[in-house]
Amino acid sequence: MQLDPERDYSVEIGLDDPDDPVSIAARLAAQLEVPVSALPPLELRKRSIDARRGRIRFHLVVGVAQPGTALGGPPLREVSGPPVIVVGAGPAGLFCAYELARAGIPAIVLDRGKPVQARRRDLKGLTQHGHVDPDSNYCFGEGGAGTYSDGKLYTRSHKRGDVRDVIEILALHGAPEQILVDARPHIGSNKLPKVITALRERLESVGSAVRFGARAIELVVRDGRAIGVRLADGAELLGRAVVLATGHSARDVHEMALRAGVPLEAKPFAMGVRIEHPQPLIDRIQYGRAAGHARLPAASYRLAFTPSDGRGAFSFCMCPGGWIVPAATEPGGVVVNGMSLSRRDSPYANSGLVVSIELADLARLGLPLPLGGIELQRRLERAAA
Repeated sequence: MQLDPERDYSVEIGLDDPDDPVSIAARLAAQLEVPVSALPPLELRKRSIDARRGRIRFHLVVGVAQPGTALGGPPLREVSGPPVIVVGAGPAGLFCAYELARAGIPAIVLDRGKPVQARRRDLKGLTQHGHVDPDSNYCFGEGGAGTYSDGKLYTRSHKRGDVRDVIEILALHGAPEQILVDARPHIGSNKLPKVITALRERLESVGSAVRFGARAIELVVRDGRAIGVRLADGAELLGRAVVLATGHSARDVHEMALRAGVPLEAKPFAMGVRIEHPQPLIDRIQYGRAAGHARLPAASYRLAFTPSDGRGAFSFCMCPGGWIVPAATEPGGVVVNGMSLSRRDSPYANSGLVVSIELADLARLGLPLPLGGIELQRRLERAAA
């Protein structure tokens, strides 16, 4: 039988049904009313759990196997010419450098923090003794906040570009291959450091550079264009362009951009707290009598609520089988994040529970734009200390 190689075919299996390739092919053949021998080789494209209405089943998406398809998209090229200065070695900065290297353009990636292994000592000082290193913590350093905070690889937005490309690149550099098919892929804070290191080493192998302990304090602007940065140690780096890929925690970078005349626009955002529950409780709520089954992972959830005043509240960054970690980047404040190891076997679950902050809220508090939201964050973090 000829199957459309571009089409996806759905197969459902029960909690205790076999899920090996032969059994999956037999189920699809039965659905299509053809003998198994008539099917071409199949590949698993997506796997998810459907726990609605108290009946647990696995939803599989399969298709015609396409051997020879290269993993990771277009390869990197040896780079040459003037570099692009990329500030920040988190996901945005590393993938920016990766995309530039695909085009043969070199990047110099700067980060105020340390490589992944050296970061561990500073994280221990923060976790055990409450000492915050403003340049090396759960947010700053190789891989950014994601390296030691879970590694969830899904987004609610459908405007973020080719997510599949990102997942393949991570798998190419050592992430578990199951992230290629899981509906809610996850790597884990124990496996991400090696993946991030491999990604950085790959960039360096084609001629791009990653420099740690390099905190940018000023943009170099000439003829209305940012062409470089000055560092805290006095060094100046110039290139063909500058990319600020520092995330939301590097507050001084917003101030640096504002001083250089970069237009900044304040937007609504969300703030809240992180809540923790026993993981078995979440499992029972989501899985019912099937909770604890060996084939079921730690259950997750998502909450959203919009009261009559229209101010939305919702869960964010839910970590099944995870831990709450201190994530402050400035002394004198309290900030927390969530993380899970690859096995997600902690007895606890946690999630952010946040509420929307509108620009009108900042105005009522007398906090001027565009950096009023940052000041509100700082005030609340210090009040929680």
